[in-house]
Amino acid sequence: MSDAVLPLVGPLVTLRAPRQSDREPLVAILDEPEVSLWWVGYTPERVQSEFIDAPDVTRIIEVEGQTAGAMFVLRGDDPEYPTTVMHIFIGTRFRGRRIGEEALALAIRAEFADGISRVTLDPNINNEGVIRSYERLGFKRIGVLRDYQVRPGGALEDAVFLDLTRSDFPGGPPLPPRG
Repeated sequence: MSDAVLPLVGPLVTLRAPRQSDREPLVAILDEPEVSLWWVGYTPERVQSEFIDAPDVTRIIEVEGQTAGAMFVLRGDDPEYPTTVMHIFIGTRFRGRRIGEEALALAIRAEFADGISRVTLDPNINNEGVIRSYERLGFKRIGVLRDYQVRPGGALEDAVFLDLTRSDFPGGPPLPPRG
């Protein structure tokens, strides 16, 4: 996603290209214990290079004008395999409002509209809350990616491989209900 791409706007969430002003909020979110447990080793320099300086793959999750998190949208290059891999995190103070689900639904709808037929996620197998959230959105468990993630100290942990296809939701997954 670049600045030339219009933001994606939902009831609570706006997905947009990164700005330099997002760097410090992202560093603070990635430093939260509940976030850094899964997103390990993010320094200000790494946030700059992987998020701020990568507008084609980064989408900032904005809620009420505030940086609430970010996602990577990594589209494959092979037209025979129209798949996008997504990775997402949300700051703890924004949790419990299904903001991540809305952000994913918006991004997936855009990918499907652009010809992508499958979106995959690969959360750590121990991140049970996020796995439940992804399944609530319509993702299906495909299997386990064994010894997938190197954890602090060098131990390897598995991930759950999940996917959602355009045939599951031709127009994209529904947005979470808002009360």
